[in-house]
Amino acid sequence: MTEPHHDVRGSGPVLLIIPGGAGHPMGLDPLTDALADRFTVVTYDPLGLAHGRLGEPVEDQRVEEWSDGAHRVLEAVLPQGESAYVFGTSSGGIVALDLLARHPERLRHVVTHEAPCVGVLPDGGRHQAMFRAVYDTYRAAGLQAAATRLNATLTGQEPSPEPVGGQPLSRDEELLNPMALFLTHVLRQFTTYPPDLAALTDSRSRLTLAAGSDSRGHLLFRTAEFLADRSDSRFVEFPGGHVGVAQHPVAFAERLVRTLAPLDDRSAPLPG
Repeated sequence: MTEPHHDVRGSGPVLLIIPGGAGHPMGLDPLTDALADRFTVVTYDPLGLAHGRLGEPVEDQRVEEWSDGAHRVLEAVLPQGESAYVFGTSSGGIVALDLLARHPERLRHVVTHEAPCVGVLPDGGRHQAMFRAVYDTYRAAGLQAAATRLNATLTGQEPSPEPVGGQPLSRDEELLNPMALFLTHVLRQFTTYPPDLAALTDSRSRLTLAAGSDSRGHLLFRTAEFLADRSDSRFVEFPGGHVGVAQHPVAFAERLVRTLAPLDDRSAPLPG
């Protein structure tokens, strides 16, 4: 079995980064630069899009497959007897939740940022249908129309009429566009994923739910708060909005370090 694609930089305890979208780690260099003097930063690329596989065929994705790949990455990079920190944002945050629920061994702490597992909400079915509508919009009117509708879904705005003349990408164009891959093969599949609340509650001392301060009142801020309450886990605000990791990478990294600093004791025993 081919080892999952990943990059390693820095030194210190292992911190696994699971990107959002289709898993392409583009735009994460400023964050990893800011973290590499404190952690061994391992950036997971589940589809290998930054490792020569952009343009190759992609099937519908499953959270569990990405999670199993992340687990294999950790088994490959973790020194014997040590445990890892995990940070996942957006769709990567859902993977981080599954990783904690299904592969908790050798995980010291998991931070998930605005994971769109909206099915946990009392009105989750309605929001899942809205994400399906984003996919339908992409198929009917192309990337820009879908991006506009996705933003409306995340911020609670009424979707605007679709722009006239928008065209979906061809299959060849789609395979070269990470955003298109996200819309076609990740968005619907991941937003219907049901987190294992019982398992997350059992691991609540090792879980922090996070959302951006600019996302207050938005769908994924509410989702993170709700999931933190249901699992009796910690909730923390991070700089920026849903893409705060790219908007404010240095401040975002500093907040992540402060979140993990009280837990950063490699001499402590592994969590039970």
